[in-house]
Amino acid sequence: MANTKSAVKRVKSSTAKRMQRRMKKSELRTILRKFKEAVETNSPELPELLKYAVKKIDQAAAKNIIHKNAASRKKSQLHKTYNSVLVKE
Repeated sequence: MANTKSAVKRVKSSTAKRMQRRMKKSELRTILRKFKEAVETNSPELPELLKYAVKKIDQAAAKNIIHKNAASRKKSQLHKTYNSVLVKE
């Protein structure tokens, strides 16, 4: 356990930051799940969902919640899925 006042503060602040990162990561997963569901149902708001998902992925990468290469990979997968839906129509 923390012995000094500064160590206690670091434990408290690191716990708070960890919770913030977990919430952001959970939010990102929810957005990606909604996009996937919209693809399956061929929803008309698919372009807006794609734009929003890409924005949130970029924000997560900027805040180091996910790695920049992982963000790039996820965006590529989203665009690939979106384009395949457009071709089927």
